[in-house]
Amino acid sequence: MTERALIVLRTFLTDVDAELARSVLEAAEIESLIRADDCGGVGPNLGLTGVDLLVVAEDAARADEVLSTSAVTPDLWVE
Repeated sequence: MTERALIVLRTFLTDVDAELARSVLEAAEIESLIRADDCGGVGPNLGLTGVDLLVVAEDAARADEVLSTSAVTPDLWVE
């Protein structure tokens, strides 16, 4: 089995914004994952570091292009 490296493509302020971006990537047939430190959704206010959108490193350039040309605007993610 070949392991594929995941990288953080964007970090969002909320899980809703991250889910929106994930759905945009899904529509473009790019797999992604969301990582949040919020106790499994029980403590959403604990996600003080934001919500990460992860993609396979090989898909990062294409995923970045897809998000950059979508309705997911820079004011939704953390720089």
